[in-house]
Amino acid sequence: MTVTSKSAATEAGTPASPAERSRALRDTLGQFATGVTVVTTVDRNGQPVGMTVNSFNSVSLDPALILWSIDKSSLSYGAFTEGEFFAVHILKGDQQHVSNLFAGRGADKFGQVKWHKGKGGVPQLDDCAALFHCRRAQNIDGGDHTILLGEVLEFSASGGEPLVFHRGRYRALAGE
Repeated sequence: MTVTSKSAATEAGTPASPAERSRALRDTLGQFATGVTVVTTVDRNGQPVGMTVNSFNSVSLDPALILWSIDKSSLSYGAFTEGEFFAVHILKGDQQHVSNLFAGRGADKFGQVKWHKGKGGVPQLDDCAALFHCRRAQNIDGGDHTILLGEVLEFSASGGEPLVFHRGRYRALAGE
């Protein structure tokens, strides 16, 4: 293991505490800019569930597959890892408030955004840059997270500048 962050090593160059190493790893991973998504599904009672996710990625065009990951301690873990369908919404640059809403706990998230029911009752947020309606194909163990592989059943794009996250902050894309 190579640790180059000063926050992750002592002056003598020995490995830091697990907490310091974890923080340094998080900071280093934050150097990679990501888009911001909200993933939605319904729980066992048919109630809408959603969360902000930046671990979204494409996997394959044929068959059409995407992935994202969820922390095993997440309150909505069961809804996503057991449900048949989910939707991934790529947020637009002016939807930071939506990202913040779905990143929080306890709020009536769906009462504060425009949405409609998609196939399987899965909530679909209105006015996003893109939408992927998926069937959960596989759950893959990934340490303290589970990776959800989704088969893309339907998709659409309305365009617009995406919401970007880098080094712990929302960012705007540089002009052309």
